[in-house]
Amino acid sequence: MGKFDRYLLSQLLVLFGFFSLILVLIYWINRAVSLFDRLIADGQSAWVFLELTSLSLPGIIRIVLPLSAFVAAVYVTNRMASESELTVVQATGYSPFRLARPVVYFGLIVAILMSILTHILVPLSTERLILRQAEISQNMTARLLTPGEFLTPNPDVTFYIGDVSPNGEMLDIFISESSSETQRTTYTASRAYLVRTDNGPQLVMVEGLTQTLNVETNRLLTTSFEDFAYDIGGLIGDVTPQSTSVNGLSTWALLNPTPEIMESTNQSALALKLRGHDRIAQSTLGFVASLLGFSALIVGGFSRFGLWRYIVFAVGLVILLKVLESVGTNIARGGEALWPFVYLAGISGAAISVALLYIATRPYFFKRRPKAVPSEVAI
Repeated sequence: MGKFDRYLLSQLLVLFGFFSLILVLIYWINRAVSLFDRLIADGQSAWVFLELTSLSLPGIIRIVLPLSAFVAAVYVTNRMASESELTVVQATGYSPFRLARPVVYFGLIVAILMSILTHILVPLSTERLILRQAEISQNMTARLLTPGEFLTPNPDVTFYIGDVSPNGEMLDIFISESSSETQRTTYTASRAYLVRTDNGPQLVMVEGLTQTLNVETNRLLTTSFEDFAYDIGGLIGDVTPQSTSVNGLSTWALLNPTPEIMESTNQSALALKLRGHDRIAQSTLGFVASLLGFSALIVGGFSRFGLWRYIVFAVGLVILLKVLESVGTNIARGGEALWPFVYLAGISGAAISVALLYIATRPYFFKRRPKAVPSEVAI
C-alpha cells in the first residue's frame, strides 16, 4: 500500500471511529432512558440496567456503522478537495479509480465489522437478552410474593401473603382488585401455590372465598371455591418473550429453516430465508455507503465554491438506496425465486459508484467541449 493509500485510509478510519462513537452514544442514550425508567420503576438494580443496555449495543452499532462510513467518506473527501490535496494527487497521474483504492480498503474493513456484528454478535446478544428478560420477569414475580407486606403492583390491585412455608406453600392469601368503577372483588384463601405455565405464572389458591361488591346496588356476592387460578403475570405485565426469536437464530439456520424452527418461530420458510439474505445484504452496506460517498464527491472535481451541491447529491443517493432496499424486500416477498431482489440496494449502489468514477475520469462528460478555433494561414 502506497503512502497516499495509507494516509487516506488512516483519515477515513479516524473519522469513522469518531462518528461511530458519537452516533452510538446518541442511540444508546435514547434507548437507555426508556429502559432505565422501566427497570428502576420495577425495582431492578443498576447492574441489571447496565447489562441489558450492553446487550443492546451490538444491534445499535450494526445500525450506526454504515451511516458512519458514509459520513466519514464524505467528510474526508470534502476536506481533501477543499485543501487541494486531491488536485495535487491527480496532477501526479492518479485517476479517480486509483484514488478510490484506499476507500475500497476502508469499505472492506467496515464490511468485515458488519459481518461479525450481523452474523455473530447480534444473534448472540439477542438470545442472551431474551433469556435475561425472562429471568427478570420471574424475579419480578418472586418479588411480588413478599410475605407480611401489602403490595400494590398496580393502582387497581392490592396483594398480601401472610407467610411462606419451607416447602414453598403460601399461607393466608388476600387479593383485592377493582375490575371496574362499579365492581370490587376480594379473594381470600388459606393457602396457595405458584405454578409456571406457558401463559405465564399462575397463583393457584386452595380453600378460599371470592367476594364481589356492586358499588351501585351495595350488593355483595360471595362464592367459595376449593381451588382457583389467579393470573399473577397480569399484575406485572408479562414480558416473557416467545421461546425462539428470529433475531436470535444464526444466519445458517435462517437460510436452511427446519420444520421445528418454523413452528417455534411461527414464521414461514420464505420469511426466514429472506431474513437470512437480508443479514448478508446488511453486511455489505458499509462498503457501498463509503464508496458511494467518495465517488459522489470526486465527480465534482475542484471548485472554489465548495462541494456542497455534491454532498446533497450524495445524501440523495443514500435515500435512493434506502428506497431501493424497501422495494427489493417487498418484491422478494412475492416468492422464493425472487430472493435476489434483497440485494437490489447493494448492487445498485456499487453500480452507481462505478458509473460516477467513470464520469469523473472524463471531465467533459456532461459538458460541451470547446470548439477549436481555426487559425489564420499566412499567404
